[in-house]
Amino acid sequence: MDPATYIIGSATTEMHRRDLSAGEMATSAVAGALADAGLRADEINLVVVGNATAGRLLDQGCIRGQVFLARSGLRHAGIINVDNSCAGGVSALHLAVLAARGGAGNVLALGVEKMWTGDRAQTLAGIEDGVPKIDREFMHAEWENESGSVLMALNARWTTEHMERWGTTPEMMAAAAVKARRHGALNPHAQFRTEVTLEEVLSSPTIVSPLTRLMCSSFTDGAAAVIVTDRARTGAPKIRGAAVRSGNGDLDYHDRLAETASAAWDAADVDPADIDVVELHDATSPEEICALESLGLYKPGDAGPATLAGDTTLGGRGVTVNTSGGLVSRGHPLGATGIAQVAELVAQLRDEAGARQVPGARLAVAANTGGMVGSHAGTTDAAFIGIHVLEAS
Repeated sequence: MDPATYIIGSATTEMHRRDLSAGEMATSAVAGALADAGLRADEINLVVVGNATAGRLLDQGCIRGQVFLARSGLRHAGIINVDNSCAGGVSALHLAVLAARGGAGNVLALGVEKMWTGDRAQTLAGIEDGVPKIDREFMHAEWENESGSVLMALNARWTTEHMERWGTTPEMMAAAAVKARRHGALNPHAQFRTEVTLEEVLSSPTIVSPLTRLMCSSFTDGAAAVIVTDRARTGAPKIRGAAVRSGNGDLDYHDRLAETASAAWDAADVDPADIDVVELHDATSPEEICALESLGLYKPGDAGPATLAGDTTLGGRGVTVNTSGGLVSRGHPLGATGIAQVAELVAQLRDEAGARQVPGARLAVAANTGGMVGSHAGTTDAAFIGIHVLEAS
């Protein structure tokens, strides 16, 4: 992206809380980002808000940001709402960056999600709202299972295919979950902060074989916010380049992810081998392995053995993956996930991540995806993928 944009403030809420409303979480994240940036609320000129489920779960179908931010003090900012399933966060961020580049000054991107309402079936339905009706009907007809989640069934199919093609083992997949929990234990805002062993992951209850409970992300309440501007500031990470894509059913999800990653590397003019830390969309632990290969950070078939060897964990030999704990441990508050990823990378690039700091981190990438299209026609494409490459200043 040229001219450059900079992230001057960021914050996330605690994602192990269920007692906070969407408004309380949104207000908290905004206040944290403003304090981090050293700005007043009236210095924000535009707000872009990502949310996926409030229409179904909170009976707030429209003007969600205006409702959630009513007590945030943002009187002078226009608020634009984005609903893009699990990719609402990265969508809000991308629009904020474009606005800042266009002269909007200080722009705030917020993601917020309240998923714990006591009605599990409705929350699952809210997640599936990111799939076209014709595809939802196909998935339920073909992949219904005891877990109630046809999207976990889809992930199980991907996992089985990867195992059959590349020899990926359950131990490799479990190692990704162990790493996620290890990193999450170092993150005070993570949903799950208890470390687990390989044996515990493998022996936890089956969701959809070969996925076990500890390999899967959970419903999460949380919010995250970042403030972007076109004015350089000492220590503020720069958004070096980005790519976004929406699928239409022509490609498989992982092929679409590879296509988007290639465009992001070109836009940022970087080699994926130079990336120090990545926050990626691990809705399941096996998906982390698939994503590492689709992003070009590992060759096909290599990410599983590298994960089992500890190369992707803090102190490992390779790119460090999901220092926040990722979706599996930090949590997956749908519309906030993409911004939570970036907030973690801001801490890494400012050398402020504490016990989970990657020494000398200079280049980082956030990859957030959302929605599925085309399963009824034989493919499962991504409805939206956003990848942003960040650089320390």
